[in-house]
Amino acid sequence: MADLGHLLTFGALGWLGAAYPWVKAAHVTFVIFWVAGLFLLPRFYVYHHATTPGSAEDRAWIEREARTRSIILTPAMIIVWLLGLALAFHLGAWGQGWFTAKLALVVALTGYQGWMGAYGRKLANGARPLENRTLRIMNEIPGIATAIIVVLVIVKPF
Repeated sequence: MADLGHLLTFGALGWLGAAYPWVKAAHVTFVIFWVAGLFLLPRFYVYHHATTPGSAEDRAWIEREARTRSIILTPAMIIVWLLGLALAFHLGAWGQGWFTAKLALVVALTGYQGWMGAYGRKLANGARPLENRTLRIMNEIPGIATAIIVVLVIVKPF
């Protein structure tokens, strides 16, 4: 009978059980790492954009950007997705309006990161297809998306 009680308690806690607050804390931590990288990389591109293609400074920016993508952005994004999906299943968030909107923004940020990777490859090849002003505006996207996501998660307006 004790085993049945344990199963009933586990069911009441969701499939993550007592690990839920730890998974949530890890999710928030890796969101911070991911968003920090999303703030950092476009700023790097603004500075990189002003360098002369092929120069030592250009090569240094290429290396910094590649490390930011491979050491911070990609691992953090993957962990955010894994932990976030675990939390969504735990909470049964699917179909809730706030979660659907949050998920759409996270998908958009993931696409934004993909775009940044592609733009970094263009910079590394010597191309400078965007104006400096456009890069500065693009730098604001993660902040705006993050603010909206925080409101959606905390306030759950719909």
